[in-house]
Amino acid sequence: MTSQVSSPAEQTDGTVVGEQRKPGGAKDVRRLDRVIIRFAGDSGDGMQLTGDRFTSETASFGNDLSTLPNFPAEIRAPAGTLPGVSSFQLHFADHDILTPGDAPNVLVAMNPAALKANIGDLPRGAEIIVNTDEFTKRALQKVGYASDPLHDGSLDGYSLHPVPLTTLTVEALKEFDLSRKEAERSKNMFALGLLSWMYHRPTEGTEKFLKSKFAKKPDIAEANIAAFRAGWNFGETTEDFAVSYEVAPATKAFPVGTYRNISGNLALAYGLITASRQADLPLFLGSYPITPASDILHELSKHKNFGVRTFQAEDEIAGIGAALGAAFGGSLAVTTTSGPGIALKSETIGLAVSLELPLLVVDIQRGGPSTGLPTKTEQADLLQAMYGRNGEAPVPVVAPQTPADCFDAALEAARIALTYRTPVMLLSDGYLANGSEPWRIPDLDELPDLRVQFASGPNHTLKDGTEVFWPYKRDPQTLARPWAIPGTPGLEHRIGGIEKQDGTGNISYDPANHDFMVRTRQAKIDGIEVPDVEVDDPHGARTLVLGWGSTYGPITAAVRRLRAAGESIAQAHLRHLNPFPRNLGTVLKGYGKVVVPEMNLGQLATLVRAKYLVDAHSYNQVNGMPFKAEQLAAALKEAIDD
Repeated sequence: MTSQVSSPAEQTDGTVVGEQRKPGGAKDVRRLDRVIIRFAGDSGDGMQLTGDRFTSETASFGNDLSTLPNFPAEIRAPAGTLPGVSSFQLHFADHDILTPGDAPNVLVAMNPAALKANIGDLPRGAEIIVNTDEFTKRALQKVGYASDPLHDGSLDGYSLHPVPLTTLTVEALKEFDLSRKEAERSKNMFALGLLSWMYHRPTEGTEKFLKSKFAKKPDIAEANIAAFRAGWNFGETTEDFAVSYEVAPATKAFPVGTYRNISGNLALAYGLITASRQADLPLFLGSYPITPASDILHELSKHKNFGVRTFQAEDEIAGIGAALGAAFGGSLAVTTTSGPGIALKSETIGLAVSLELPLLVVDIQRGGPSTGLPTKTEQADLLQAMYGRNGEAPVPVVAPQTPADCFDAALEAARIALTYRTPVMLLSDGYLANGSEPWRIPDLDELPDLRVQFASGPNHTLKDGTEVFWPYKRDPQTLARPWAIPGTPGLEHRIGGIEKQDGTGNISYDPANHDFMVRTRQAKIDGIEVPDVEVDDPHGARTLVLGWGSTYGPITAAVRRLRAAGESIAQAHLRHLNPFPRNLGTVLKGYGKVVVPEMNLGQLATLVRAKYLVDAHSYNQVNGMPFKAEQLAAALKEAIDD
């Protein structure tokens, strides 16, 4: 994910690149170029923790990786049911990869519901590790199995590994003073140990993590470590697992630097902190908890040492109101939410447009409408970000393309807000927010200088020679108004939502003034300097695929597949959605066909068709999940051939 070097291995399902047979009856070791693993179980089985730990060890080992956590919206969905299944998919490789993978090579199913919910995604020949202890008659009936799939032949096309995970975990922990129920909770660590052995993952980090996580309960920490080691030893000794696998570090996939694994929400939080330091401003977050944005509030609350102040408001409106007040007071102000919260914040966003103050509005998009699909992903807030306010209230819109890119997108959104004195919408989504990948920690000299000059004195001379402060006297280049800190002597000025008089900021109902102010605010947004869109077109293609946001990974993977098969296709991806890059119209008109894949019903396609009068073709998906590369490749091949 960190490199754009084309790799044919992105098209395959885990090529065996070598095999080593150990002497003395020891187990064989096969080398693979990549693997896709999915952990699945009840939402209380710890699948997200298990996947996160496996991911962390994989990152420390040096593989490139991409993850897809998928969990129910309910805090604790009904146990053993299909709606209650929680899963975590990890794709890791010895080369540059772009997506969490289309189809798992390995499924770890903790119960019948997990098996039934995920079996349809597995290719024939995939490995399935099941916790046989949970395959009781009642559990099978709960999810609609008429017979036990472990014995009725329905899994004959797969490599099935029946493992009594619960029993083995309880047996491994019998020396601990734990109830059976407490011991059973460690079965996810047994599974993690088994998979860590199977794929030669490091173990030190997980044991250190468990000691830290349960520092106040050392007995629980030691029990989980014991279960983890027991899983490793089971893999080493059982005859059912005759082969283990190695996936070498992705030494050629990354530029030189220091890397860490990072999720989109964490990268965004770090980006906001970095922006405030680069601007030499305190960071203020006014927020109300909402899935999938809450992690940003949680993370920023840990960093008071960097001048961060977090305010958990009583509702969405109070959150953005406090943030706008902080912007008036001279802070780098942020409010975080998801689509339903944007709807509630719309009037205050319009007020920020009128006041012309810097404000970052972070929308971690999810499935809608209304409460919709809180834990699933979607890209359906683009038109709301563009137009979801009363009156003419233009707002710049920025979208990251990968989890790590959320860091850079936060810096870019802050640059625009501070330079042009405007609220900025940053559109991430649940796929980016919860997914993770390696991130190169930037050097300080690579970071932008975001410092701003506050107004310090009069900026206008009246006809009688009196020097005064005009709060709406604009910079001729950016059209930004001055930013005056409240309490600065001589810079007192009126703010509010009623239309301002140009220059003075006094209340004005004059029709000509209102027309001028509306057009000036629009001109300010239209004039924002953004980089030209770059086009990847090595073969002079006739078809261009245009994307935005989190579709970057699946689109790029699909483009690689098509080019490896001899097809010619061009690709462009948008970070700036308002204003569009200045060269976008020229780019679009240079192709015979433009295809726009989106996780909505065609919102970007609608915008580019309206603005540039090009016949953009939509390819849409709104099922709460990201595109699969194979699916996109087939659709794009059809567009090329049409």
